[in-house]
Amino acid sequence: MNCWTAGVLALFAALTAPYLEGQSSAQLSAASLRGVSVGPDGAVWASGTNGTVLRSTDGGRSWSSRPVPDAASLDLRDVEALSASTAFAMVAGTDTARIYRTTDAGAHWVRQYDDTRKGVFLDGIAFWDALHGLAVGDPIDGHFLVLRTDDGGIRWTQLDAGSSPAAITGEAAFAASGTAVTVGSNGRAWIATGGVTEPGASARVFRSTDYGRTWQVSTTPIPAGSASTGIFSIAFRDARNGVAVGGDYAHPDSRRPNVAITADGGVTWQLADSAGITDYLSSVAYSGGDRPGLVAVGTRGSFMSRDGGRTWIRHDSVSYNAIVPLRSGFLIAVGDSGRTAVVAGPGAKAVPKSSGAP
Repeated sequence: MNCWTAGVLALFAALTAPYLEGQSSAQLSAASLRGVSVGPDGAVWASGTNGTVLRSTDGGRSWSSRPVPDAASLDLRDVEALSASTAFAMVAGTDTARIYRTTDAGAHWVRQYDDTRKGVFLDGIAFWDALHGLAVGDPIDGHFLVLRTDDGGIRWTQLDAGSSPAAITGEAAFAASGTAVTVGSNGRAWIATGGVTEPGASARVFRSTDYGRTWQVSTTPIPAGSASTGIFSIAFRDARNGVAVGGDYAHPDSRRPNVAITADGGVTWQLADSAGITDYLSSVAYSGGDRPGLVAVGTRGSFMSRDGGRTWIRHDSVSYNAIVPLRSGFLIAVGDSGRTAVVAGPGAKAVPKSSGAP
């Protein structure tokens, strides 16, 4: 095949097929992957069950195994990439919360946070920059566990009860994808919740503008009402425009309001997807590119929006747990059985003629 033909085929694939399957990581691990993160330098890290960590330096085309031996029996529900060499892996387990750090591309991992208090359970980790980060866990004694670091993850400090977000009965965050926690520019951060067991309850979103030191809360129109319902993922395109998705993971195909959008930084939320297209969604991300859109994934399939989350179309029925932006309108998704995929979002640019992948 000559270069011209290869380029035409690559361009056709980019314009007609939203999914460009990357190399499956199943040959490295059969783990359920729930964490995925892309560093500023383009390095991709993924994490999952049995201490599994995978790393890619070629945009998800190929992967190498970078396991955490100390967590071989634990579930790494989230990972945060700072570069090809530095990343954090987060353990989410009953009465077990840990954060590991590597600075040598996963050759060695150091346990930087270890908590075995009754009821402790981490849900997500995110970094504003190389020094400042945030980790969030389910409530202990009525307040969400919020950890902050200002030294690149070497030390983690818990907010006191007077500053931590106060929970209502049954409220928690979900660790289905690590994306119930996200950060933005100038110290902004958001925590999405659910699990409230009171009849008629709604999911909530906490927001901070001072690097997680203080928090305010808003109610959303996404229903809660049971331990399996609420918001599972939240993403922001900028300081004002964001989207929250979720549903009921115990009944993933139930028709219910699963999407809400905000245009004021999370102060107020409006229902979206009025046609009820989406099923349960565990992760959502903005695609970026020339025509920014949204891609959301869940156990019942993937969905896309070209208008900021107001309307959606179903793409397929392939199960994925988490998705994050890659570059130039492409995203990367991970799921069970070591499944990975490079996703062409609504704003993806054409694939260069010299390459058949983004």
